[in-house]
Amino acid sequence: MKIIAVIPAYNEEKNIGKVIRDVKPRLSEVVVVDDGSSDATGDVAISSGAYVLTHRINRGQGAALRTGTEFALRSLDADIVVHYDADGQHVAEEIDHVVKPILLGGVEVALGSRFLKPGTNVPFLRKMVLRGGVIFTRLTSGLRVTDTHNGFRAFSRLAAEKIKISQDRMAHASEIFDQIAKKNLRFCEVPVTIKYTKESKAKGQSSWNSIRIVFDYFVGRLFKL
Repeated sequence: MKIIAVIPAYNEEKNIGKVIRDVKPRLSEVVVVDDGSSDATGDVAISSGAYVLTHRINRGQGAALRTGTEFALRSLDADIVVHYDADGQHVAEEIDHVVKPILLGGVEVALGSRFLKPGTNVPFLRKMVLRGGVIFTRLTSGLRVTDTHNGFRAFSRLAAEKIKISQDRMAHASEIFDQIAKKNLRFCEVPVTIKYTKESKAKGQSSWNSIRIVFDYFVGRLFKL
């Protein structure tokens, strides 16, 4: 089984090398999409042993995941595609747990959830924003999930081929849930750890970003009509 990680990265030269070195022993290959970084993210990723695809401008996490997933399927013949963040928030050892339900054949999509992990110390304001995202996702997709904007997830080849990300930025997460529901893909949630640091908190979703996500989501749906 070829398990390929797709890691979208924007100005992550400080973190990307360690992230790649941590995940590589658990994967067949690592694909980093350098999404218009102005630092040495791409060079560090190459020297750390990853395939690197480059966007000339910053297009957004959704666009980077689309680029990386297509490459993993078409050029690397992936059996399982893992989405994984570049900022060091995730725990590499948990990749095995996330892909296990797919390897066992029970589901086509495994979604990481920080709220199923005992002892997760989610900052209060972040928790409120994420809870709002859960309610929004349940209303729009009908899926009863506990965590929505978690960048740690895995797809069987079948699911990765069926899910077409069109949202370039953060609204892609809601789009993925919509397509899981519409295409009747079997899914489960898996407890995962999110490590909160001062840097990661600064990069997290603010209330304004949440409004932007909702706006982008509905504009995207409008253009599909």
